[in-house]
Amino acid sequence: MVLLKYPSLELVEYKVARIATTMPYIPGFLSFREYPALLAAWEQLSQKPDLLFVDGHGISHPRRLGVASHFGLLVDVPTIGVAKKRLCGKFEPLSAEPGALSPLMDKGEQLAWYSAV
Repeated sequence: MVLLKYPSLELVEYKVARIATTMPYIPGFLSFREYPALLAAWEQLSQKPDLLFVDGHGISHPRRLGVASHFGLLVDVPTIGVAKKRLCGKFEPLSAEPGALSPLMDKGEQLAWYSAV
């Protein structure tokens, strides 16, 4: 877990936790496999952040509760899920211009924004 100061992005603290997993990887249930290690690293931090970016889905998840949302609820801190692949919903193709946005929609609900970086 990396704690950075904003806006300088200066490193404040870095913690690692290794926990033996007892649950196999099951698509859509990553948080149950990952949160024990996340929580162990969280508990090592000398100061807690105001916002978390989590490597995984937040509400853009079929159950609207990906690892980012799940962990945020456990530690009572707002989270932003940063996922590598889309699990649900659709979006319109993006233009190649920096800053282009397209809403990720699922069943009439906007879940996230896709952007061209």
